[in-house]
Amino acid sequence: MTATKPVLVSGVKPTGNLHIGNYFGAMRQLVDLSKTKKCRPFIFIADYHALNFVHDADEMRRRTRELAMAYLAVGLDPEDIVLFKQSDVPAHTELCWIFDTLTTMPYLERAHAFKDAEAKNKEISVGTFNYPMLMAADILLYDAKIVPVGQDQKQHIEYARDTAEKFNRIFKSQVFTLPEPYILPDVAIVPGVDGQKMSKSYGNVIPLFASHDELVKNVMSIVTDSSGKRPEIVYAIHKLVRGEHELEKLYAEYEGNYKMLKEFLVEDLDRYLAPMRARYEELQENPDTVEEILREGMQEARVVSEAKMEQVRRAIGVV
Repeated sequence: MTATKPVLVSGVKPTGNLHIGNYFGAMRQLVDLSKTKKCRPFIFIADYHALNFVHDADEMRRRTRELAMAYLAVGLDPEDIVLFKQSDVPAHTELCWIFDTLTTMPYLERAHAFKDAEAKNKEISVGTFNYPMLMAADILLYDAKIVPVGQDQKQHIEYARDTAEKFNRIFKSQVFTLPEPYILPDVAIVPGVDGQKMSKSYGNVIPLFASHDELVKNVMSIVTDSSGKRPEIVYAIHKLVRGEHELEKLYAEYEGNYKMLKEFLVEDLDRYLAPMRARYEELQENPDTVEEILREGMQEARVVSEAKMEQVRRAIGVV
């Protein structure tokens, strides 16, 4: 790891099929950040976080592999990042337990995920209740200076900062640095085919690695409102892959011909996504490549995290 570069940390749960909303909402910005070479990104597949949702071993393995392939396919370069599985680095859960001993239940009850689950009268697992501490460990292990989040996720960073400050104060140390949230600029809110925000939970998505036929099926199902001059949902998705100046002319020329405009969107989406789809299919054919990248990432993440844990263990007096 280059010492002069600030560390960026980002984790993603392998809990569902990726769609274009995931890409334009976060993945693309992460790729752009990694390409600047101004930071050292540690990007992990948050499989232990996913255990709150996935209770099938085969599904967990499959989704983990698919997520690793997806991040490589959209443009993350193994030369620029450290890509690894959270479960491959024991320090995450060890540090989480240490943080648990310092954290009160009323403090965790303020977490958004807990309050949302409670409001829906869901039976809440300890993992769901406690996830902010595992997330704090994820961030603080690597002295992260940059943590990309959406505006609605700032609480995650606040919990990590509070925990770092509390640990340093109680154990009279400066083991942890305080991370800063990096609010992703120009985050696209991508509408789904029904007009709501694109989300796998709504079943309204356009898959990120969809074939041409799948794109036709999904795009043609986009709801349209004939009362306006143009189909606004179609246009909102279209401008993600084609310049608005060109689109203004196109939508004026084909005003009212929604079928033709959807066909243009299919072709533009297909052209934009084709290189990523091809890379994903190539990685599917070469699983050893993905395994090797994850293995190399594990090794580097273990070196960095273990050095931090040595400081933690000395501070708390177990060594």
